[in-house]
Amino acid sequence: MAQLHVGQSVGMRCAGLVFFLCLLVTANMAHAARFRAIGAHPAILYNAPTERARKVYIAPSGMPVEVIIELNGWSKIRDASTGLSWVENSALTDARHVIVIVDNAVIRMAPAERAPEAGTAMQGVWFKLLEPAHAGWVKVQHIDGTRGYLKANDVWGD
Repeated sequence: MAQLHVGQSVGMRCAGLVFFLCLLVTANMAHAARFRAIGAHPAILYNAPTERARKVYIAPSGMPVEVIIELNGWSKIRDASTGLSWVENSALTDARHVIVIVDNAVIRMAPAERAPEAGTAMQGVWFKLLEPAHAGWVKVQHIDGTRGYLKANDVWGD
């Protein structure tokens, strides 16, 4: 009977350790997810974290990506199309960009539906993120210098 009790105790300890490790990994993965962008030069995206892996895409400079996890100098990323791939960490920048995900987004002069229009942007256009989402709007700047506000639901990367 004593052996059964010892075995149960060890089993409970193992189960507790496994549960703790799962929580730790999940917390680290959630913490690791953040938005970044492809740096000053186009970057090769791979299907695994090695240069010997299959090349899946050449990402243009400035493309916004979500870093899911970092591993040995590589980042697993998601792009606006929800595709997953790997890129070398050195190819990323902490600069924040957003990409328009609707057919035609209206850029407003102020964060309000009735504010004057500063312009419009078609799906796929990138903007530098100047201020994160607040009350449903993001403050952005286009490469041509146009500044304004876009609805947070009209962009990806914030």
